[in-house]
Amino acid sequence: MPKMKTNRGAAKRFKATGSGRIRRSKAYSSHILTKKSTKRKRNLRKTTLIADVDQRAVRRMLPYM
Repeated sequence: MPKMKTNRGAAKRFKATGSGRIRRSKAYSSHILTKKSTKRKRNLRKTTLIADVDQRAVRRMLPYM
């Protein structure tokens, strides 16, 4: 059976934590930053975990994660 292909776009966007959960970076932090508050921009720099309903879809895109 051939090897499964990894979705390269997803591989660049998601990383696994030590416990196996999936981390993602937040959106809305790349442009039009002048109208966003300092607190909001600071919080957008942090990573967060993906929602439980998205776990299955992301794991399917990343079979070797």
